[in-house]
Amino acid sequence: MATIATCQGFVAPQQSAAAQTALEMTSRRDALATSFATILAISVPSAANAIDACPKGSKNCLRQTWTPPSSTSAADAASQLRDVLNAYPQEGQEDGKVDGGGYTIISDSDGSFKLEYRSSGKGFFAKSFNAGKPFVDDLVIEPNGSSFEFRSASRLGDSDFGVNGKRLSYIGGLLKEKGWTGVGL
Repeated sequence: MATIATCQGFVAPQQSAAAQTALEMTSRRDALATSFATILAISVPSAANAIDACPKGSKNCLRQTWTPPSSTSAADAASQLRDVLNAYPQEGQEDGKVDGGGYTIISDSDGSFKLEYRSSGKGFFAKSFNAGKPFVDDLVIEPNGSSFEFRSASRLGDSDFGVNGKRLSYIGGLLKEKGWTGVGL
């Protein structure tokens, strides 16, 4: 593919006749919409990316490891986790100040869980910086040998004002009642 020079020093690849015809048939509106969608897809983190990028010392992402009692089978541990996750209040904590928009279990498979938690969307930051839409956080729980790794992360921003910690404290309290022990608390 050859290149051709264009205005302002930009160099674009030279198109084949078929590609040029297809390009001429695309309206500017369609081209901009496609470009904008591509930029959004690249720049807005998905749930998996937000969790995978959970660096040590992060202000909007927490990691913990929880271990069930040694006599607990993998199936019983997964069942206990499911019970604890379902016991989390759908109306959130602190009169809706934490996770006031509820939560959804996205997946539950072989001891791995993925959940989305939402703010109420009524707070100052949601109104001022997120057009009144709820902020979404992700919780991923994955088996790791005889333990389970918990990662709770905000999708947007670099601080969560302690929401992930409060969520994990609540869940951790329920696990402690079942005899589980935690690391990274």
